[in-house]
Amino acid sequence: MNGFPFDAIGFDLDGTLLDTHQDLGAAVNHALGLGGFDPVPVDSSKDLIGGGAKIMLARAVDAQGGLPAEDFRPLYKQMLAFYAENNAVHSRPYPGALQALDALDAMGVKAAVVTNKFEEFATSILTQLGLADRFVTIIGGNSMGKGPDGRYLAKPSPAPVVEARTRCGGGRFAFVGDSSYDVAAAKGADVPVLVAAYGYCDKPPHELGGDAVIDSLDGLIPALEGL
Repeated sequence: MNGFPFDAIGFDLDGTLLDTHQDLGAAVNHALGLGGFDPVPVDSSKDLIGGGAKIMLARAVDAQGGLPAEDFRPLYKQMLAFYAENNAVHSRPYPGALQALDALDAMGVKAAVVTNKFEEFATSILTQLGLADRFVTIIGGNSMGKGPDGRYLAKPSPAPVVEARTRCGGGRFAFVGDSSYDVAAAKGADVPVLVAAYGYCDKPPHELGGDAVIDSLDGLIPALEGL
C-alpha cells in the first residue's frame, strides 16, 4: 500500500469522474420538447444534476409551470429511453481522471462508483468509455432497491456508500463527490469525503461540509494522503 491511508475509494460519477452534462441536458430537452415545454440551455443542466434524472426533469418542468404526476411519469420514461440510446455522445472523463485511477491501482487501492444515475446507465457509459473494468463495483441509484417509503435507497442515504465499502472488502474507505447528496451519504456512512470543486456543486464547494476540497483530479492523491 506504500503507506497510502485508504484501501478503497468510492467515486460519484456525474461531475466527479465524468463530465456528463451535455448528454443529460440533451435528454432533458428531448423530454421537454415532447411535453410542449421550452428547451433549457444545456449548460443549465449542471445546476440540476445531483439527485438523479427524475429530479433533473422535475425541476426543469416545475420551472415552466409543472405537470400533474400522471402526465409527468410518461415524460420521464421518454427521457430515460432517449438517454439510454444517447448517454455517451459527449460525456468524457475529467482531466486527470485516468491518471488518478492508474495511481490508485498501482498502489493496490480499489475503486468503486456510487452514483444516483441508474446502474444500467452508469455501467453503459463507463463501458462505452472503456472504464467499467477499472471498478470493483458500480452502484447506481436503483441498485439498493427501495426503502419503506417506496423511494430508491440512493444518496443522500448512506446505504450505497456502505455497500460499496463492503463490496470493496471493507477496510479504510473514502468517498469523492461534488454535491450535498455525496457529502451527506459519506457522513452517514462515517467515511471521509472529498469535494470536487470542478463539478456540478449545488452549493459553494467549501460550504458542502467535506473533509477537503480538490480543484481537479490531479489533486486527488495528495488530498487523500492528507486526510
